[in-house]
Amino acid sequence: MSDFLRRRLLCALLALGAAGFAAGLPASPARSAANEPPSCASIAFRPLPSGATDGDQEAGLYKSRFGRIIVTGTVKGGQVQGYYVTVNDKRPPDAGTLPPSVAACAAAKHLPAPGKPEASCVGDRLQVLVDHSGAKRYVLLYARQSGKWGLCSVGAA
Repeated sequence: MSDFLRRRLLCALLALGAAGFAAGLPASPARSAANEPPSCASIAFRPLPSGATDGDQEAGLYKSRFGRIIVTGTVKGGQVQGYYVTVNDKRPPDAGTLPPSVAACAAAKHLPAPGKPEASCVGDRLQVLVDHSGAKRYVLLYARQSGKWGLCSVGAA
């Protein structure tokens, strides 16, 4: 066997050995983190146009491998009376006391810290904040009216 062929065979064997070694290693943290939902996310939605038909109308849908979020507006007399969020086709129940991570998530997304929800949820822009840093997933709906964001609802999914 020539020296050239011997070197090529040795390189091929080394490459196969390195590939076999790499296959036996555990997944990298970046790769395993891609399989989990983000700890803090914000999704923007547009409001329903005026003159929509009466009843519940879908204002927007966000779908990913981690779930499905729908913002729905209740319309009466062609005007939106309020918006609400469903997660995986269910309205999330009231969250109760929120952990500090929710306020940190809101600050990171330039939204006000959660407090008492406003009575009316209407505005010229809608934002859904999702905090998934703990065991529960918290879903908050914000509406912007006159340039100011207001909290509409807080739920735990």
